[in-house]
Amino acid sequence: MPLEPFTTSTPLTMGVELELQLVSLSDYDLTASSPDLLHLLRRKPFPGNVTPEITESMIEINSDVHTKHAELLAQLQLTRDTLVQAGETLNIGICGGGTHPFQKWSERRIFSKPRFKEVSELYGYLAKQFTIFGQHVHIGCASGDDALFLLHSLSRYVPHFIALSSSSPFVQGNDTLFNSARLNSVFAFPMSGRAPFLLNWSAFEHEYFSKMEHTGVIKSMKDFYWDIRPKPEFGTIELRVCDTPLTVERAAGLACYLQALCRYLLERREEAPVEDDYLVYNYNRFQACRFGLDGTLVHPKTYESLSLREDILTTLRKMEPHGAALGGGAGLEHLVRVVHEGSDAHYLREQFADSGSVEGMVDAAIQRFRGS
Repeated sequence: MPLEPFTTSTPLTMGVELELQLVSLSDYDLTASSPDLLHLLRRKPFPGNVTPEITESMIEINSDVHTKHAELLAQLQLTRDTLVQAGETLNIGICGGGTHPFQKWSERRIFSKPRFKEVSELYGYLAKQFTIFGQHVHIGCASGDDALFLLHSLSRYVPHFIALSSSSPFVQGNDTLFNSARLNSVFAFPMSGRAPFLLNWSAFEHEYFSKMEHTGVIKSMKDFYWDIRPKPEFGTIELRVCDTPLTVERAAGLACYLQALCRYLLERREEAPVEDDYLVYNYNRFQACRFGLDGTLVHPKTYESLSLREDILTTLRKMEPHGAALGGGAGLEHLVRVVHEGSDAHYLREQFADSGSVEGMVDAAIQRFRGS
């Protein structure tokens, strides 16, 4: 079907999607409880929206559209409390984290929904291995051209969001030595990675999307698993590289950082994005996934080597006036603390060392999500 027109939305509005783990409180493994949980949640008022995900051991929550950090955070906290209460009724724990540290993908069940069945038939075992958990952030754009400008201008900052949100150090019971191992599973899909370098919406629609649709490879924008993708039906861009944080407070902070960056970039004081910016993109993304805040970047314009930790702190300081103007100062301050204190991946490794078990690490993640 043809690509739908880009819907104009209020610039710099934001919304958050969080994919969450459903955990058995008896053995701390994932449990196929989403049908029961979704049935229970339909019987009570729910802030925002809650939907199934590809396997029955996960759900996705969606916030409403917000302009300010305080409003977004308040809704996410209310959503969390509602989920925790429902989970207690079913004796399941709910938590963030980009991967469950010891679940076996072969034991997962595909949720009974036509699109999920299609994905499973197309991608085989990769569909069950897609039991990974990410945060997606939407930012409103005035036009498709603005959306593409922001998408490519943000490529320089993608490693920031990977490092700040990293919470997936363990897979299949082992420390992967990655801070964000989750993204390795995303990279297995053929339509993952970066979007094509186009800055004009008409060209994107007619010269790229229509040709891709004609090949039969894709049917809609949902078939692209890009790190950042436009969502014309919402009038947004969608950042998709973040692991689901262990707390909703961190999720709100990441959304505010993206909102502030977009405000800054739309002033167009930086050099315009060019195709050559992507020469170092995969290297920088790998550094953030593997080493987190301790990674090293190559600046796409100057080719200077930079400490990722210092680059994030410098950028957060630069975003302070934009955060203040948008009401997101508290969210940016939260991320400054993350840079100094360590990411969720660092916290999970500490919990594993303290408890001596992957089960203890999952229990700590459940308590952290509850706000305990």
